[in-house]
Order: sequence, then structure tokens, then C-alpha cells
Amino acid sequence: MRPFGLLLRQRLRRDAVSLTVWILGLAALAAAGYPGVRGSYGDEQERLVLLATVMTNPVVLLFRGLPSGASESQLVSFLLLPWLLLVVALMCSFLAVRHTRGDEEDGRLELVSATPAGRTAPLASTAVHGIGVAVLSGAVVALLFIGNGAPLAGATLTGACCTLVGTVFLGVGLVAGELMPSSRAANALAVWILVGTFALAGTGNALGTPNADLTRMTSSALTWFSPFGWAENTRPFDADDPLPLAAAALTTFLLLGGCALLHARRDLGSSFVPPRVGRAEARPGFATHLALVVRQSRAAAVGWIVAGMLVGILSTSLAGLAGRIGQGNAAVTALLEALSGTSEDLSRGLVVIFFVMLGVIAACAATQTALRARQDETRGTAELVLGTALTRTRWLADHISVAATAAALTIVAGIVGAAVGALTGGVGGGLLRDAAVAGAGQIVPACLFAAVTTALVVALPRAAVVLAWALLAVAAVVALFGPLFGLSASLVDASPFAAAPVPSGNGVDPRGVAVLVVVAASAALVALAGMRRRELRS
Repeated sequence: MRPFGLLLRQRLRRDAVSLTVWILGLAALAAAGYPGVRGSYGDEQERLVLLATVMTNPVVLLFRGLPSGASESQLVSFLLLPWLLLVVALMCSFLAVRHTRGDEEDGRLELVSATPAGRTAPLASTAVHGIGVAVLSGAVVALLFIGNGAPLAGATLTGACCTLVGTVFLGVGLVAGELMPSSRAANALAVWILVGTFALAGTGNALGTPNADLTRMTSSALTWFSPFGWAENTRPFDADDPLPLAAAALTTFLLLGGCALLHARRDLGSSFVPPRVGRAEARPGFATHLALVVRQSRAAAVGWIVAGMLVGILSTSLAGLAGRIGQGNAAVTALLEALSGTSEDLSRGLVVIFFVMLGVIAACAATQTALRARQDETRGTAELVLGTALTRTRWLADHISVAATAAALTIVAGIVGAAVGALTGGVGGGLLRDAAVAGAGQIVPACLFAAVTTALVVALPRAAVVLAWALLAVAAVVALFGPLFGLSASLVDASPFAAAPVPSGNGVDPRGVAVLVVVAASAALVALAGMRRRELRS
């Protein structure tokens, strides 16, 4: 029992900073829900109009929860529950991979396994650690909801949903760590399963059946194949039915049991999915370090590019939605104007909102690609390539270039998607122009995160991964949800995504693009100059 307790304490100490960031972000999102809804949809009639509009345009349900009524608490659950679940699921899956396949890659697990702890205690302590984190997350959400005046039963059920969806994806991360040959591959598998099930629940909601007064949706059978769908069908603050969570509990048990069986049947350092064996000699096109970074990053970049194209298609295909949402509802109109930063044309405003989301996706592509520099440094591959004539500055510059290119291609894919949506939706060319302007404007914030991430890799290498994703998450939440949560305009504009240029009439409103360019260029120069002077750090 003593080795188990020591390992559990070690995990708590090691994750203290990262878990604090995750929990604070989750708490901020949960705490802002009620004040935001009270400020934007304080009147029941406004909430009824919003729900009726959503029912007639079910594609919106891809990004929201399952409508279950027009009360204040029911609307908060509809708007926030999927995103609360998403945060907890990501946190738990990353935690699982970090302490299993990640430790195995770095050689830590071999050292621990040689002690009396053996091979079982590290896995068991990771599972208990992850379950404890999920329980804490659910308790934080429930307490914040209760503090905002939510009914006790619904708030408790919302917290239970966060906990059990978190444990499901803890199990997904643990199984992925057993199956895949690297922590990067395991994280990728876990994230794609998460994104796929999130989209599956949204699609199931979109294909559901609304009731007669357009305040409640019965989801289709698709949602029952997704942990997010199980949580949403508990209907907090309405039916308060905990029975769908039995599926989450059973899935958690099966995943943890399956992980234990897989762990017992493989050797340390091996995997059930074999690693790809490279060629003995590189093709002529991969003879440079820049080509090597492209080769290593292209799979993840393709995923972000496809996501960008889907957002672009939705941006123009739903152009007619804005007018129907705002018709007869001044509060909703004001919210759309605040989110988009334009009051001239609500259709244009909706396109701007979607392209802010596209900017966030492009920034994720840039951040993930730039962080590969830190991963190469910790795994020793950077030392190998820097043993050649390649300089440190050129090594880092190649990562910045590929990260910025991945971000730009994601934006371009979104603009292409907007053109496809415009053609299929029959909207005018003016809206396509607006999409192109909004997309071009988001390239600067996305490239800013590529530069800032590499600067963090140089200046604070051990904290770079956590800080880079935390900064991106804060900027995204402020830009996408700031007006909904009642944040001041100056605070919202501090987010790079909200400060990007937007279409205005027949021209372009540059907003803070000059500042963004200066900050991005400065961060890149600081990173390159700093890399010349520091040694590699494991």
C-alpha cells in the first residue's frame, strides 16, 4: 500500500500547476454562465424566441446542448453543459496519457517498475488520481451552480455528468496509452475519439424532434452512442434523470478493466499498434530539417484543416439564421452584435463569429505544431539534428514557419468552405467577400500564437506546454463567450481573436491588427535571439 500512496502523492505534486489551470478555467466557465444568461436573456420571452429559432435551425445544436425548457437554469445547461464536459474530458484524457505512455517513453516507468511498486501500482495510482480529479471537477461545477442560485438537484446532476464523462475519457486515455506506441499518438487517438463523440452527440441533437411549443428537443438515437449524449439526456433542471449516467459508469468500468488486461499482456516499451518503421535513407524531398518538421506535423495539420473547412461551410450556409434569430428580440440582436463587433448586418456578424471560431482552430494548429520543438528537445531528437550543420536559430525558425503555415492553411480551408457553403446556400457574393476578409484577419492572431508558443519554449521550456494551451484557452473563451458572460468591451478586445480585422460595409475595419503584428514579430524575434544563447534542456 505504501508504494501506491507514494505514487499517488507524486502525481498530485507533479500535476499541481497544470490541474490548477484546468480547474480554474472550468470554474470560470461555470461561474460566468448564470450572470451571462441573466444579462442577455433575463426575460422569459427572449429565451422562448431563442429556443424557437434554434429548433427551426437545428445545425446550431452541433455546438450546444439539448434544449430542455426555457427557464434560466435550463438555458444555462443548454448553452454550457457540452463545453464543461469537453474541458473535463480533455483534462482527464491528457492526464491519463501523461502518466502512462508518457512516463514509459521518458524511462520513468521502467525505474518505478524496478522498485517494490512493480508494474501494477503506477497504473492503479494513475486511475485513482484521474478519478479524484474528475470528482473534484464535478464538485466545483456543482458548487458554483448552487452559488448562483441553481436548484440543488439539477446542479448536483450537472456535476455528476462532468465527473462521469471525465472518468470515461480517463479510461479512453489509459487504453490509448496501451495501444499506441507514443504519447503523441495516444493523445491524438484520445482527442479524435473525443471530438468524434462530441460531434456525434451534436448531430444526434440536430436530428432530434422538437415538441409542440419549441422549448424541448427529443434527441435521435445517435446521441446514445456518445458520452456527451448520455450526459445531455439526463436533462438537468428538467427531468433530472440520472439513469443515462449508468452507461457512463459502465463504460468507465469496462475501459479501466480493459486497460488492466492490455497492460498485463504487453511488455514494457511495446505497444499493440506497432510503430511505423522509417526508410533507411530519406527521399530527396526530405533532405532538410524544414521538410522533416513538415513530415512530422502534417497528420495533425490535416485534421485541423478539415475542421477549418467544416466551420467555413457552416459560416455561410447558415447566413439566413442571423435575421431570424434577431427578429423581434432586441437582446439577442445586441448579443450577436457584441459577439461579432458589427451592427451593420447580422448575416455578416454571424460569419464573423464563425471565423473567430476558425481563428481559434487555426491557433490550435499553430500551437500544437510549435510545441513539437519542445517535444523534440525532451526526447533527444533535437540534439541529433543539431549535431549536424543545422543551427539552433534555423531549427527553431523551421518550427515557427511550419506552425504559421499550418495556421494559414487552416484559414484558407475555412474560406474555401465558406465558398462551398455560399454556393449551396444561395447567398450573395458580398457574404463570401466578408468571409474572406474575416478569414484573412484571423491569420494574424493564429500566427501570433505560433510566435508566442515558441517564445515560451525558449524562455520557460518546462512550463511551455501548459502555458501555451492556457493562454490560447483564455483568449478563445474571452473572444467567443465574453459578451455572453457580460465582460467589458475593452476586456473582450484584449483577446487577439476579437482584435483581428473584420469586414465593415464595403471596406475593412483593421481594429488592432497593427498591435498584433508588432507583438507577433517581437515574440518571434525574442524566441530566435534567445535560442541562440541557451542550451538544450531535457
